[in-house]
Amino acid sequence: MSAAANALTNLARAAVTIGVGASVASQAIYDVDGGERAVMFDRFRGVLPVTSGEGTHFVVPFIQNPTIYDVRTRAKSLTSVTGTKDLQQVNLTLRVLCRPDVDKLPKIHQELGQDYDDRVLPSIGNEVLKATVAQFNADQLLTQRQLVSQRVSEALRLRAADFGIILDDVALTHLSFSSEYTKAIEAKQVSQQEAERAAYVVKRSEQEREAAIIRAEGESESARLISQATKAAGPALVELRRIEASKEIAQTLARSRNVMYLPGGGANMLLGLQQ
Repeated sequence: MSAAANALTNLARAAVTIGVGASVASQAIYDVDGGERAVMFDRFRGVLPVTSGEGTHFVVPFIQNPTIYDVRTRAKSLTSVTGTKDLQQVNLTLRVLCRPDVDKLPKIHQELGQDYDDRVLPSIGNEVLKATVAQFNADQLLTQRQLVSQRVSEALRLRAADFGIILDDVALTHLSFSSEYTKAIEAKQVSQQEAERAAYVVKRSEQEREAAIIRAEGESESARLISQATKAAGPALVELRRIEASKEIAQTLARSRNVMYLPGGGANMLLGLQQ
């Protein structure tokens, strides 16, 4: 019985040793998935300046503690209500694609923590939007929207870089004014359209007047030329016109179904028209 008890005791000890060893082994390694980086905190040396990449890594249990960061690009939406150069209130929405600078992850971990984007981006986004929009009038925000978006992007990238954040894309997605200013813009557009329509009507009237003058001048010149030709040709031109008129009347009567023949003296009537 003593030997059996010793065997059970040894087996129990072995099981405990294996369990403790397995537990220590599981705490001595950690995995970093794709698109992630690990920042190591050492109880004696603090945050280590080098991050760990993808794969399995060793760690000293109870001494070192890794923190996993997602370094893939993700979208954030920033909103701001600010004033323009001409003191109009405007609502802006900015979409940014951000990710942490891997080389600056230890500093981000020390100063900001894992929610670094929620701590930094709303603040600097509001700051940059207010500073940039204040340089433009309200109508310029509409007509020069691309320029405004470009300046916001450049300024915001510089500010985010100070905190170790990389912005892959910055875009101005929404821009709206107060209801009173929107109504004023609509009224102004209607007035401009009415002014353009009135200008078009005036221009068309002028063109019609010029066309009438040119047409009258042409008719006057035609009458003058006919008068000169009549004087130059004498009775011969009048006789030619009389024959042409007689021919046209004869053709008209010939095409009429109700006229079967010309009354007596009809031919003489056509050819004997008085001047």
